[in-house]
Amino acid sequence: MSTPGEPSVDPVDLAARLIRLDSSNPPGAEQECIRLIADLLGRSGVESRVLAADPARPNVIARIAGRGQAPPLLLYGHVDVVPASEGWRHPPFSGALVDGELWGRGALDMKGGLAMLVCAFLRAARAPTPPPGDLLLAVTADEEAGGKLGAAFLVGEHPELFAGVRHAISEFGGYTHHVGGRRLYPIQVAQKSRCLLRLTAHGPSGHPSTPTPQTAIGTLARTLARIDGRRLKAEVTEPVAVMVRAMADGLPSVQAIALKALLRPRLTDLVLRAAGAQAEDLDPLFRDTVVATVLNGGEAANVIPASASALLDCRLLPGHDAHQLKAELEPLLPPGADLEILEHEPSSRPRPDLAMFDLLAGVLREEDPAGHPFPLVSPGMTDARHFDRLGIQTYGCLPMRLEPGLMPKLMHAVDERVPVAALVAGTPAIGRIIDRYNQVTQTVA
Repeated sequence: MSTPGEPSVDPVDLAARLIRLDSSNPPGAEQECIRLIADLLGRSGVESRVLAADPARPNVIARIAGRGQAPPLLLYGHVDVVPASEGWRHPPFSGALVDGELWGRGALDMKGGLAMLVCAFLRAARAPTPPPGDLLLAVTADEEAGGKLGAAFLVGEHPELFAGVRHAISEFGGYTHHVGGRRLYPIQVAQKSRCLLRLTAHGPSGHPSTPTPQTAIGTLARTLARIDGRRLKAEVTEPVAVMVRAMADGLPSVQAIALKALLRPRLTDLVLRAAGAQAEDLDPLFRDTVVATVLNGGEAANVIPASASALLDCRLLPGHDAHQLKAELEPLLPPGADLEILEHEPSSRPRPDLAMFDLLAGVLREEDPAGHPFPLVSPGMTDARHFDRLGIQTYGCLPMRLEPGLMPKLMHAVDERVPVAALVAGTPAIGRIIDRYNQVTQTVA
């Protein structure tokens, strides 16, 4: 516990300081950010451990002892950010404060949210009464590139640090999502998993002056075109059905009816096609997806290569696995082409644990009484999938009331920024979640 005179930490100031430390991944020089947070913890009287698979890419973890009335609760977030392209109105690593907004790479993903989590953790450390259960904070590296050196390392090499943890708070959710004139608040409870396939085509090699039919590159190109033009079969999974019903409850009747029609398997594809661009965010939640991302073939301009290959980035619905997807794609392959599974992360749980949902929704409604929280299934991935291996249910819930056009539009985009007011109000909201966690465990015990 900290000393009574220890000064508080401001989430806006901390977020700005983190933004000014360029932790773009690649290369992912996160050590300065981790050092900053470890120093804050130490000056607040909280012991922490810095753990790393690569000394230049460390992680930090800390724990506050609780009252023993609830299991431990985990707060976690990452300090790496995606690289910043050109064209920003304010330098991406300036942490500039302009018209009530904090600008910079990571303002939304996720140095702003991380600052809220760290400040809520430090406030709990200073409070006269300990939290209901032990409170853990994990700040990680490498999330933007898969988490191998961050959350995956902590889970794989130090699982004992998370013993007894059932629930966690992190990204992605808790922000205002504007739909049909209504304010919805997604709380991420599930996400798709990822696998990596390699498609290889084979053919006769030779001299390009005397071309032969069915070259490896030609076969690869035709196969990719076939896969690219194929919509994989639609399926309504239970987590998505729960999400869509909850979204519909917060929308006007016309939109609600259209949304619920997606849950009728015979209509799912028809409704998605009819909705077109309006449903582009929902479409990936009803099917596995396959996208070619890397091509390899040939070494010399005057030699026809005997083989050519493509890497396929695939995102799988909850409960699906890479072998199912490979079996679905293989009928599309012509003679001379084959698929192999290179990487396959475990599938996310088919049914998320919603024990904390009502608590989180209640806190969000306190911030915006007209808002409508709903459980979100994300087509992307976060470090939640790594903690899921330990049986830890992550809730993506960083409370932030936002105007239209910020989330998720500006994530990974030029001119990323977050309102100062959202960080200031969101930090005590996380504090209320921490204080009320014993209500959840009593309810589900």
